[in-house]
Amino acid sequence: MSNLYNRFLDCFTPRLAEPFIVRPDGSTIRYADLHAATGRIANLLVSLGIGRGDRIAMQVDKSAEGLLVYLATLRIGAIHLPLNPAYTPRELDYFLRDAEPALFVCSPANEPVLGALCREAGIPNVMTLGAAGDGSLLAAAGAMPENFATMDVAGDELAAILYTSGTTGRSKGAMLTHDNLGSNAETLRSLWRFESGDVLLHALPTFHTHGLFVATNIILLAGARMIFLPAFDLDAMIRLLPQSSVLMGVPTFYSRLLSRSDFTSELVKDMRLFVSGSAPLSAEVHREFSARTGHAILERYGMTETNMNSSNSYDGARVPGSVGFPLPGVDIRITDAQTAKPLPQGEIGMIEVRGANVFAGYWRMPEKTAEEKRADGFFITGDVGRFDEAGYLFISGREKDLIISGGLNVYPAEVEALIDELPGVAECAVIGVPHPDLGEGVVAVIAAKAPGAVDAAAVKAALADTLASFKRPKHIILVDQLPRNAMGKIQKAELRRIHAETIAGRAALSAR
Repeated sequence: MSNLYNRFLDCFTPRLAEPFIVRPDGSTIRYADLHAATGRIANLLVSLGIGRGDRIAMQVDKSAEGLLVYLATLRIGAIHLPLNPAYTPRELDYFLRDAEPALFVCSPANEPVLGALCREAGIPNVMTLGAAGDGSLLAAAGAMPENFATMDVAGDELAAILYTSGTTGRSKGAMLTHDNLGSNAETLRSLWRFESGDVLLHALPTFHTHGLFVATNIILLAGARMIFLPAFDLDAMIRLLPQSSVLMGVPTFYSRLLSRSDFTSELVKDMRLFVSGSAPLSAEVHREFSARTGHAILERYGMTETNMNSSNSYDGARVPGSVGFPLPGVDIRITDAQTAKPLPQGEIGMIEVRGANVFAGYWRMPEKTAEEKRADGFFITGDVGRFDEAGYLFISGREKDLIISGGLNVYPAEVEALIDELPGVAECAVIGVPHPDLGEGVVAVIAAKAPGAVDAAAVKAALADTLASFKRPKHIILVDQLPRNAMGKIQKAELRRIHAETIAGRAALSAR
């Protein structure tokens, strides 16, 4: 019984009368409703000629019904392909032609434009699904029977394809199997102590690993419930946290919660776990959150190609700035980027991962897969980090973000951690921009907690005693906010583009 849906079914069958999803208005989808609805959708998909190994692409607003389509896709042995609602038609054209889905599902308002795009790309079926559960897909599924025999598939068959962001080239489709997703969710459910009585406050997107596979799959395996927000809504979160036991978020969630005076220890006294991921959580936010609430945020490390790789302990110390220990069954090693040889403990190098969580490869890119997956099964993540003497993993950044200044390596995370500790700093990003003498000059882009709260000269003075001269920023740029993607990751490529082109920035660097 390798189909991931059947693993879920075994776990939630005793809970059929209980809610799976609770909407902000109080309406629910019970587990019995889930099973019946996915049966109807599965029968509809099969009636369209869609089956095992076919791709079903979705670009829709977040909704509970969208999760039902994901689960129905698993039931027929097809492959779920979620796409960011922010993608433009031009960007979608690439994904559709590359994946060649048998069905594309979009919001009703976008159907006139995207339907035409699908016809040009040769996509045979287009249906719609709205945020309120409206649209042609569920209307057609309503006429179908609810009984459906879930397809028995092998564990190594594909369950999903998730496209990477493509910041260093064209997007790659990471192929994830039923076993990839199932093994990872089962490990996390056990490690993070999820039980049927848990209530997850779900405010993440569902086109991404964190909100879809980490959050949703764990809840299904626990037979627990989710309070399902359609988007990040700070007021709604403050109102609903007292009804919840777990929150999974990105660092922005926690920094914005801390900005609220009504976010107090009393508000979250019944919470048992706060999880952060998808982007680095500053040590300062970690400490401030703990001081305010008495809860230490549990930071973990994962990526599209591997699901989750490491986590801070549930019971043990959760170290600020660290992503914890390798998950059970996951091997992590640090290697020299040039020689691929393992490095001693404490040295910074390339992070490589091996385990049942690691993806099957890139869709229709065997050469790229061979470049990034070694013969011994380790995947070269592109992240740089180190293990400390206690075995905690620390991420120094992406290899492509490494700054080489005067022939010396500067790891942005080291500089960022020190700047984040300074008074008045809300967040920062350290980047390298072209320098006529050093090759690259170190630049710190800082967002203050309030206007005037950060002084560039004071930042430079504070770093003079804590950083070697070659690591110190040659220029400090103060901004209102840093550019982020949908998952809260700071867009350093965008910062480099903006500030490498500014005459003032170049002049300041040249002056040194």
